[in-house]
Amino acid sequence: MKHILITGSTDGIGKLLALRLAKEGHFVAIHGRSDAKLSATLKEIKQQSNNENVIGFLADFSDLIAVKKMAEEVAEKMPVIDVLVNNAGVLMTNGSSGTTDIRFVVNYFAPYVLTNSIVANLKASDAPRIVNLSSAAQSTINVQALEGKTGLGANEVYAQSKLALTMWSFYLAEQEPSITVVAVNPGSLLNTKMAKEAYGQHWSPAEKGVDILYNLSMTDLAKTGEYFDNDKGSYATAHADAYNTQRIKNLLSITNTLV
Repeated sequence: MKHILITGSTDGIGKLLALRLAKEGHFVAIHGRSDAKLSATLKEIKQQSNNENVIGFLADFSDLIAVKKMAEEVAEKMPVIDVLVNNAGVLMTNGSSGTTDIRFVVNYFAPYVLTNSIVANLKASDAPRIVNLSSAAQSTINVQALEGKTGLGANEVYAQSKLALTMWSFYLAEQEPSITVVAVNPGSLLNTKMAKEAYGQHWSPAEKGVDILYNLSMTDLAKTGEYFDNDKGSYATAHADAYNTQRIKNLLSITNTLV
């Protein structure tokens, strides 16, 4: 039995992955930002999986104070974490998070803060893994936008936030050799709420994304410091900036001043 934490798991591929793992008898922690939805999802997963070892954490990932509070709760309730799936993400939103675009906060800063707060719990596992959800959309980071000094279009910020997550994934893999860290594009326009809200259509079933997240979390497919592109069904080369040591250093330097 593995202890697994999946963020953004009250719907979409995160929820489907949680259900699959719970059915296999693992200890599964889900996360959501709505208390009502989190409670309903917990109940549903427990009933469908016949597994009582399912717990929930509540936090709005656009609020880093809430993320830090959740991290403390996770550290207490999950002394050992075998797998962390940083799945929570946002593309279309009407919300704002202070000055920095909410997509940067939810898609990059929140997983950065959460993960760094629970590294000790991951290291308590015999073979810890972190699966970070990147995207086929990756774009060079505008530092002014990252710092909240200028605004950009939703798709552009989304692509920049996913590149930031990928750059940090590669850095983390080097910094923490005992943890397998892999970035993944689970598939473009999967049949999920996010794709429907953004584009009104989908190209592939949600299960395509669930399968790759499962395989990277649970099988020997995971390779640390690599990027898996599920549109291609193989490991691939990420955006060039993800291999640029100076740009990664600059990103992390700015990140640490903002979180």
